[in-house]
Amino acid sequence: MKKIRLLIIDDSILIRTMIKSIVSTDPSIDVVGEATDPYEARDKIKQLNPDVITLDVEMPKMDGLSFLEKIMSLRPMPVVMVSTLTQKGADITIKALELGAVDYVAKPLDLDLTVIGQELIQKIKVASTARIRQSGRQGLARQSKKPLISPEIYTRKLIAIGSSTGGVESLYDIIYNLPVDCPPVIIAQHISKGFSERFAIRVNKSCAITVKEAEHGEKLLMGTVYIGQGGKHITVKKSGHNFICQVLDDTEGESYRPSVDRLFCSVADVVGSDAVGVILTGMGKDGALGLLTMRGAGAATLGQDEASSIVYGMPKAAMMAGAVERQVPLCHMAREIIQACASATTNRKATAV
Repeated sequence: MKKIRLLIIDDSILIRTMIKSIVSTDPSIDVVGEATDPYEARDKIKQLNPDVITLDVEMPKMDGLSFLEKIMSLRPMPVVMVSTLTQKGADITIKALELGAVDYVAKPLDLDLTVIGQELIQKIKVASTARIRQSGRQGLARQSKKPLISPEIYTRKLIAIGSSTGGVESLYDIIYNLPVDCPPVIIAQHISKGFSERFAIRVNKSCAITVKEAEHGEKLLMGTVYIGQGGKHITVKKSGHNFICQVLDDTEGESYRPSVDRLFCSVADVVGSDAVGVILTGMGKDGALGLLTMRGAGAATLGQDEASSIVYGMPKAAMMAGAVERQVPLCHMAREIIQACASATTNRKATAV
């Protein structure tokens, strides 16, 4: 089996040594080089042709974001950001994901990277399989677009979206193009604690629709997007005529928090055919069972297509399970969601369920 060629870029010799020590325990990863700053990294990339690079957020001579932007515009390749568990680190990391970084790992405050060793190894492996597109295109495209015009009547009253690796960029594109009065949108994105709030704040500043981190017990309102808190589950319940958000700490064995399956299953139970379910890019199969449950309850279900997915894992698993009614390219997803919201409610219970 061909090994994953990894280049480590970090100005700290301690961090470089720790990353090398951690990833070298996996026989499928070969550390082919190290670089202390973006200029050295540029030369090493040309010489070594790595499959994946790990990139420090803050470095001398040129910051990580500026270097990432150059990489994604000139030589797109899989990048895993190494960030700090601070507000500044979270802001920079979210921006990096928007620019095209595949994923990130958050350094513990005590800089003991051994506690995130398996997470780092797994994310390097996932990054090596990712579809990387040239950067600079979507940010400019968003600036020139206007949000969709909403239909006069919505027959579907809740939109539920699940995503993982590559999801930050995909979600940004979709949310940017939603009309300001669309039904409430509730999102389970696999994200670390502390990063979900910064993501919501950043997207809210750029989009016409209101975007916020979900709070336990709040009513879901039209024209608002609710991002599930990192490290916690998000579900929906009904109170009278209103849908209420629940933020939960319990795990019940799920590997991911927030769990897409838990969100989708709660929407199927509470909202039924008045919902639209969407599964986006991500590794693994979280959300496949939940989306199948939504389809069985009569909800409209959409999946991101393979060509536009950074990692075609979750959408593929949902498609193979019979949970997806229609696969959609990312560039058309917002429009398809709104059309699904406006379509007349029909009995969508899949015969395959």
